[in-house]
Amino acid sequence: MDLRVIEKSDTELTIEIAGEDHTFMNVLKGALLETEGVAAASYDMNPEQSGGQTEPLLTITTEDDTDPLSALEAAANRMGDELRDFAETFEAAV
Repeated sequence: MDLRVIEKSDTELTIEIAGEDHTFMNVLKGALLETEGVAAASYDMNPEQSGGQTEPLLTITTEDDTDPLSALEAAANRMGDELRDFAETFEAAV
């Protein structure tokens, strides 16, 4: 997975996440929307409407002095924790 910051301000971050599809992007967007201080999270991966861009672009908007990079880190950590919990529960059930 390759990440590239496209634009960053105090309350907004746009980042390209190369090699990912709707499955990953929807989960990440959902985790971001559940993160404290995140006002909005969306992604775009439609090349026809994006001037030929093919890799997903994630945009995060924050409020209350929340750093968008910190919000992304918190959401990614929570996703990892949930996946580990799932794997442990699955292993115990098998």
